[in-house]
Amino acid sequence: MTDSVARPRVEPGEELTSPIKAAAHALSINAAAVATLASRIDGSFGEAVNLILGRNGRAVVSGMGKSGLVARKISATLASLGTPSIFVHSADAGHGDLGMITRGDTAILISASGETDEVLGLIPYLRTLEVPIIAITGDMRSTLARQSDIALDGSIEREACLHNLAPTTSTIVAMAMGDALAIALCEASGFQAADFAQYHPGGKLGKRLKTPVRDAMHRANLPICATDTPLKDMLPIMTDGKLGLVLVMVDQTLRGIITDGDLRRGLEDVDQLGDLRAEAIMTPDPITIGPDATLYEADTQMHEARVTALVVADPAKQVLGVIQIHD
Repeated sequence: MTDSVARPRVEPGEELTSPIKAAAHALSINAAAVATLASRIDGSFGEAVNLILGRNGRAVVSGMGKSGLVARKISATLASLGTPSIFVHSADAGHGDLGMITRGDTAILISASGETDEVLGLIPYLRTLEVPIIAITGDMRSTLARQSDIALDGSIEREACLHNLAPTTSTIVAMAMGDALAIALCEASGFQAADFAQYHPGGKLGKRLKTPVRDAMHRANLPICATDTPLKDMLPIMTDGKLGLVLVMVDQTLRGIITDGDLRRGLEDVDQLGDLRAEAIMTPDPITIGPDATLYEADTQMHEARVTALVVADPAKQVLGVIQIHD
């Protein structure tokens, strides 16, 4: 059976070229649009933060279509970072969900055009309840922007959609602005990692926020050598330890650490390998962490120090174990 529609000839490999270029073009448009948002963090943004913090209710986030999906995500992010929030679908609001909104709340309405009927339909009810309105919109001259107490600029030059039709860049920009608002509120309210752990008890993240290092550290058969241990004796210790490091100890007290990287650098700097001793290549006074610190704190410390393992020790530098970034 033959095709009734004539198809253009595709050269080998050409079928990938257009989609790859289109994808790269879309990503560059999205990245450029988000990058412009930093210059829009001005007095209006600060007013929005203060407005939400000054109310005793929740942040009620609403939108339609793709903006509604963005609103749902922003609401979830606000709640997870300490700002009580609910999502109300703009279309469902007129069918009973308006009862979810109460005095003391703050509304965050999202619309790329600023002219979405269902979103604008919320405004009279919000005014009746004296609920202030923060808009995230792509048109600062729109009805939504003009009728809001504070309007945040989510405008874009064009959508990443090749036909400039499907909400793509506009939704990413709106979500980025909402995330920025959530993070600013988190900072202004003094929200801490311990608070985050309270709201995230489940999953890997919750576990790392609550689990102490002592419960996950390697403590048995630690690779240990003395300061004068020669290279030929040090290598088997590192291999058998399976941690990619050796602890250099003197009288049960930590003096240094030798990692794979230290070993490679040490080998580059010497002519006679037989003369190489642990003390010559170790990192003295390595970074340590206490056994009661959380895995999240250990991750943060390793990331900031650009290392993949920490020595777990007490205040007297008595070694208790080793914690690695993937533990």
